[in-house]
Amino acid sequence: MYLWEQNDWPAFTCNSTRLAPLLAQVAREQGRLVGRMETIGFDLRREAHLRTLTEDVVRSSEIEGEKLDNDQVRSSLARRLGMDIGGLLPSDRNTDGVVEMMLDATSNYARPLTAERLFAWHAAMFPTGHSGLQPIMVGRWRDDAGGPMQVVSGPIGRRKVHYEAPPAERVPVEMTRFLDWFAGPSDVDPLLTASLAHLWFVTVHPFDDGNGRIARAIADMALARSEQSPQRFYSMSAQIRRERDDYYTQLERTQKSGLDVTQWQEWFLACLHRAIAASRETLANVVAKARYWERFAPASLNARQVKVLNQLLDGFEGKLTTSKWAKLTQCSQDTAYRDILDLVERGALVRDSAGGRSTSYSLAAT
Repeated sequence: MYLWEQNDWPAFTCNSTRLAPLLAQVAREQGRLVGRMETIGFDLRREAHLRTLTEDVVRSSEIEGEKLDNDQVRSSLARRLGMDIGGLLPSDRNTDGVVEMMLDATSNYARPLTAERLFAWHAAMFPTGHSGLQPIMVGRWRDDAGGPMQVVSGPIGRRKVHYEAPPAERVPVEMTRFLDWFAGPSDVDPLLTASLAHLWFVTVHPFDDGNGRIARAIADMALARSEQSPQRFYSMSAQIRRERDDYYTQLERTQKSGLDVTQWQEWFLACLHRAIAASRETLANVVAKARYWERFAPASLNARQVKVLNQLLDGFEGKLTTSKWAKLTQCSQDTAYRDILDLVERGALVRDSAGGRSTSYSLAAT
């Protein structure tokens, strides 16, 4: 029996006494993070916000097996936030749509969540009316024309059904009930509201596709409400991505159990706590990046140099070589070498110990 088949659905219950210590700990760390961010200055807060949102958008899509280009996401976000970060790239419609959904959820957290708003999010996420090559119903509830909405894994012929959602004819009523609950006054702690909203939405599974990403956006919206701030300094989606297998295990277990969701709430709060802890690295990287640019003013560099240095500062994978530089900036090997040599002479880059054809370069210590 699935969660939505329980007689009292959706009368969720939880053991508040068992959750209280963890809830207090997470709320305390959440407050400390907000306090730390208030001390670092406006520009660094904006950069931390941009970095966090970029990670949130990219990782939320990765959870569902979709790979978005990190630089396109960052550029799309920067344009919408009015930030001049240099080296902005054009972004495709799919990227822009996911970015618009996430920004609307977190920047406009105080606005009511309505069916029309969810339809707009869904349409933005699937601008071509397709999920991959598969046509889907966009901007409206699913109709199950192709059969029951199921979460499955495994090859065709040996599919394992992990979950089956309520029939399509129940979706309008289920979503009205969910949206009324989300909009109404509640004596539930806002952090528990975020957890429950995530679970409830993904259990109803109202769309043909995109339910997981929208559920996480709704949870982020609830978390923004809990902080009364549109700026995000930790990424719940990034932490869920790190714990993806456990995330799906917890969801499946909860959706096949009773209406006591204490175990799900515990997992969500613990994951949130780890997400907040991981934000310390983001803050350290943002401060280090600011110090770097204080030393090497981007205005004195060309656009290619600014682009690659930003990628190095944001966590470049592997070693930087002239070949990689040329590929990243779409220039010739000779131009790449001149760009790199100029930065070495300025003290912005250093040659790594290995030489010859394997010569690589790293950021200079600040």
